[in-house]
Amino acid sequence: MFPIRDHNPSGRTPYATYALIIANVVVFLGYWLTIRDDYRLNLFFYTWGLVPQHIMAGQGYETILTSMFLHGGWMHLLGNMWFLWLFGDNLEDEMGHGRFVLFYLAGGLAAAALQVAADPASAMPMVGASGAIAGVMGGYLLLFPKARVDVLFIFVIFFRVFAIPAWIVLGVWFGIQVFSGVSVPSDGGGVAYWAHAGGFVGGLLLAVPAWLRRGGKGYWQANQGQPPHPPAEYKFQRSSIPRIPRR
Repeated sequence: MFPIRDHNPSGRTPYATYALIIANVVVFLGYWLTIRDDYRLNLFFYTWGLVPQHIMAGQGYETILTSMFLHGGWMHLLGNMWFLWLFGDNLEDEMGHGRFVLFYLAGGLAAAALQVAADPASAMPMVGASGAIAGVMGGYLLLFPKARVDVLFIFVIFFRVFAIPAWIVLGVWFGIQVFSGVSVPSDGGGVAYWAHAGGFVGGLLLAVPAWLRRGGKGYWQANQGQPPHPPAEYKFQRSSIPRIPRR
């Protein structure tokens, strides 16, 4: 399942979300197109990525920030930026531009904290914005649990788009991170599952003040968990492939 859009239009231009996406892309291009040697690229990640072993030794605290803007490849970058674009604009709409940026960075800090706590002796550098973006997803879940999210479901040759409540999409995603964190060895897989889980929980908790200012459970009850504005509606184009009825 892959989320492709939500039915939750934002009321203002998400300048902070744009800026974060641009910053991630510019930083990625800055080293991906100039460092052509694998050894130098790995050394670059080891220097500027977050290495739990270094943090536990009291070194490299700056990498908590720098690692959020590094990515291991094009698909890593594009996947993360897609999720930031999908869920970030609505949180920025509710929090404002400056508070959203601080919220985003705090989510990345929570992600780093849990990843270091889960594997403090690791010498493998952690890179990527996914921990901070997981924080955005956790905040989205708290404020808009029943916002509809269009999910592309792919099974072998079967393709179908379903509109599913956000709490299912994000809850399943979070469950996968926790399950993978428990089942996958810490030195294998190449994915910082605990960073994803830490960012998600951190973002959910950090969004509590915004949720309470809007009335807490009363906010949910007033809108039935939906966004406090009319949802976006999309019309799917009918396929041009002729249908053959079953006899």
